[in-house]
Amino acid sequence: MNMSDLAQQPPPVEGTTPRGYELVLPPGWARIPLREGTKEALEKVLFSHMGQVPEGIPRDDAMRFRLDMRRQIEKQARAAKRNGGLDLYLPVQPRGGIFLMASFIVAEMPIGQDRSVPPQAVIAQLASEDVPGGTAKKVEVARAPALRRSYKSAPDAEKLQSAPEAVRQTALPTHRVEYVIPVADDPGRWISINFSTPGDGDLDSEFTDVLVDLFDAVVGTFKWSYE
Repeated sequence: MNMSDLAQQPPPVEGTTPRGYELVLPPGWARIPLREGTKEALEKVLFSHMGQVPEGIPRDDAMRFRLDMRRQIEKQARAAKRNGGLDLYLPVQPRGGIFLMASFIVAEMPIGQDRSVPPQAVIAQLASEDVPGGTAKKVEVARAPALRRSYKSAPDAEKLQSAPEAVRQTALPTHRVEYVIPVADDPGRWISINFSTPGDGDLDSEFTDVLVDLFDAVVGTFKWSYE
């Protein structure tokens, strides 16, 4: 079970407003906190969780692989933090000899700041908005109303033309799923849980669907922490 604090906020009223949240992660996944302790978490991922490397990588190249992985995670963490990220979650151990290409970010959202507007009304408005190439629907998370959006995203072709070759080679279409959740008993505060995966390269494949189902199952374990 993983727990994260809703940091940099005024102290809540004891017993009413949650201080953080908890999630149950799949085996081989790790949390990278983005507000504090990021460096220490990356060190743990590099030297503890990543004791294995994917099949086909020579033993002599294992450290280089880990360092490359760390640079990628650091880049992802910096981008997530700039966008209000609280935590980054990703698989850090290979499954069946391969690393899953997937991650999700828990972030604070600058919506619904008007405390007089009920969360249900905000969710209803978001659910009514068009999602190009996807869907939006009202769901329940932690026994409360929330929003789930799902869509497929392709790289911007014009931007890719001027991008470095390495970027063009790694730019893949992705399946994205986003949950929008009001913070319990704290009107005007919201968080999002954003998942992204290229799956196996085919966004309509059974493998990609399994990864999306796995993420939905993780969100199903979400609950607020009051400790």
